[in-house]
Amino acid sequence: MNAMDEGRPLVHVQHGVETIRKEINGLQALVDMLSNGLGRTFDTVVELILNAKGRVIVSGIGKSGHIGNKIAATLASTGTPAQFVHATEAAHGDMGMITRDDVLLMLSNSGNTVELGALITYAKRNRIPLVAITAKADSMLGSNADHLLLLPPVEEACPLRLAPTTSTTLQLALGDALAMALLSARNFKPEDFSKLHPGGSLGAMLKPLREIMHEGDQLPLSTPDTPMREALLEMTHKRFGVLGVVDGGRLVGIITDGDLRRAMEDHPDLMALTAHEVMTADPKVLPPDTPAGKALALMNEKKITVLFIVDEAHRPVGIVHIHDLLRLEGQRRQP
Repeated sequence: MNAMDEGRPLVHVQHGVETIRKEINGLQALVDMLSNGLGRTFDTVVELILNAKGRVIVSGIGKSGHIGNKIAATLASTGTPAQFVHATEAAHGDMGMITRDDVLLMLSNSGNTVELGALITYAKRNRIPLVAITAKADSMLGSNADHLLLLPPVEEACPLRLAPTTSTTLQLALGDALAMALLSARNFKPEDFSKLHPGGSLGAMLKPLREIMHEGDQLPLSTPDTPMREALLEMTHKRFGVLGVVDGGRLVGIITDGDLRRAMEDHPDLMALTAHEVMTADPKVLPPDTPAGKALALMNEKKITVLFIVDEAHRPVGIVHIHDLLRLEGQRRQP
């Protein structure tokens, strides 16, 4: 922004603010409904989807169709198998994608979109549970739904009262609410999310350390009574800038470059010492199932560059350098 821009009056921002304010009011009305009568239907729909043998088939037309596509993607990525089927394409053969084991979730603000008719008839004929998200209970969609998630009557943010704005925001919010309720009910964990996003930007930081860590002969280890001459050779050979000190199989300490400097200040003859006399006891460690993002956050917070990975018995099973995690972070930031 240049100096001239800074002095220019804001002639459009009020329209933007008013749009968002109307959508916030609509969301608050939806919250109020969910907190009262609509909540019971919401719970019933969540249980219906949880017990379904098939998928959630999401369908809609126009802007509602775009919202439905996003809802299907969110469901699928959070542990609920889902697929979007365009209502028009369904009438031209795509109904074959829908089985009697599925749950049909249809979106339409008016509920009277003509293209929905064939799909509603198909659901009724094959006894496929039909869940409707609409603002009109007495509409074609609303009156034929087995479960009606009725949107509150709200004012569209469009000043012409024509373009779907507030109504689609509510559809999206209600779809997200369903997805998150299902995620919670399925006890869906970060590692589950990572399995569904192996190549995505989110998946990179959700990878467990066991998939990233160096292990086996790559671990720089010594015993407490190892002379520092041997300990330094092991530390230099493995090139992590750290040495793990193991007693009875358990990691009891580490030696870093900082420990070496401090030891030389206190003991001119460093080579006369043992690993136990130089090490820092009880170092920071993590279990193998820790997400990479959590490990990176800890290393940044504690200003450390290397972490040992230990099992339940505190035995070292791997080692991770901050460069390993920064490479993942770089993948995450790529478009």
